[in-house]
Amino acid sequence: MASLTYEQTAAWLLEHDQFLILTHVRPDGDTVGCAAGLCRALREQGKTAHILPDPNTSGIYAPYLEGLLAPDGYTPATVVAVDMAARSMFHEVAKPYMDRVDLTIDHHPSQEFYAQNTCLDADRAACGELIYDIIRQWGPVSKEVALPLYVAVSTDCGCFVYSNTSAACHRVAAALLETGIDFYPINRKHFRSKSLKRLKLESMLTAGMQVFDNGTMAMVTLTLDMINDLQATEEDLDDISAFVGQIEGVRTGITVRQLTPERCKISLRTEPGDLNASKVCGLLGGGGHAAAAGASVDGSPEQTQQAILTAIRQVQNEG
Repeated sequence: MASLTYEQTAAWLLEHDQFLILTHVRPDGDTVGCAAGLCRALREQGKTAHILPDPNTSGIYAPYLEGLLAPDGYTPATVVAVDMAARSMFHEVAKPYMDRVDLTIDHHPSQEFYAQNTCLDADRAACGELIYDIIRQWGPVSKEVALPLYVAVSTDCGCFVYSNTSAACHRVAAALLETGIDFYPINRKHFRSKSLKRLKLESMLTAGMQVFDNGTMAMVTLTLDMINDLQATEEDLDDISAFVGQIEGVRTGITVRQLTPERCKISLRTEPGDLNASKVCGLLGGGGHAAAAGASVDGSPEQTQQAILTAIRQVQNEG
């Protein structure tokens, strides 16, 4: 297992070919943007590169993958994972590649180092920043590469309002804008527009919200019945975990989403210094960042609610 710098990673990529790029389960803007940006950059270097299809990719992100998905029967020589900290982040189609990842590029402190080579920078707000710093070693970044990388960077820091936003994050975003990309439609699509179904879901979540610790901690639960009643899509649910943190006074926001009758996904958002979200979710088999982490657990929504509250109290009591 080798740890690579940006420069070493750039050189390593040029030494290999026939790439297959993996995105994580329930793909978000960072993993999709990284995969699309890296795939296009590798093709510009004369490499054969494709992205492994994930049938669960939301319609809001699917357009960035157009023309980049691996065809049926494609046999890669080099497998690269982006924004994937753990084996638990492999979706069903990606699981056959779990033990043959040649390189992972990631920014999560909870990285498991499952790949043969790892380029990790846990101080970066988005994995898209790492991809940018890698491919710029090859020369100027094109508009075609810059656009998905801007999606990656901007979505993972909430359009530069989350606590992970840094000066370095802004510098990368500025460099991407300087390529001439049309960023306004991206910002409007991801940060200023909500479907009617999404607004109705937020209303339902508000009605069932549980509040703790004098209003500083709140938990919402998104059930299958709620999703089915509204016929909501993954696009309607995009970044739903950020919703509870928008409530005044809330410093710890918990979102429980029911995936199946007996399995749920937990998303935990915290204020820096208050509670280590990664440590809490680590107790449940997950991980992430200090201020944003997640885990998937077996159990009903009620059992999952109790599990995350127990984990939070354990970490709080440990001081």
